[in-house]
Amino acid sequence: MSIEVSTDPSRLDVERIHRWLSEDAYWSLGRTLEVVARSIEHSLNFGAYDDSGEQVGYARVVTDHATFAWLCDVFVEPSSRGVGVGTALLDAVTAHLSGLRLSRTLLATADAHALYARYGFTPLDEPERYLAQER
Repeated sequence: MSIEVSTDPSRLDVERIHRWLSEDAYWSLGRTLEVVARSIEHSLNFGAYDDSGEQVGYARVVTDHATFAWLCDVFVEPSSRGVGVGTALLDAVTAHLSGLRLSRTLLATADAHALYARYGFTPLDEPERYLAQER
C-alpha cells in the first residue's frame, strides 16, 4: 500500500476524524463533532490516504508558523496500522515543520515514545518549568 499525505483541508473526512478521536483515541474520548471541526479549522492538518484515496490517518499541528508547534491528534485507522501510515504522517509533519525553523515542537503521548524518538523528540529537560491549565 502506498500512502499519500496531504495538508489540503478539503480532503479531510471530518466525520471520520471525529469518530476516531471521540471513540478510539484515549486522549479525546467524547470530543464533540463541533469541537473537532473547530480544531481542524484553526490548525495545520495532515491527512493520510491509501491507494483508493480513503483517509486512513490524521495528524494535527497547532502552530504560530514562526516559533512553536504542538503536534496532537495523531491517529491511524486500526485496520491500517503496521503498514507505514504513522511513519508517512510523521515524515510529512516533520518535513513541513522543519521548513518553518521553529524553536520548539511539543507533543504528549502515553504509548508511542519510541516512534517519536525516531523523529528527535525527547523528554523535556526541565519539565518543572512547564505548566498546564486544565479545563
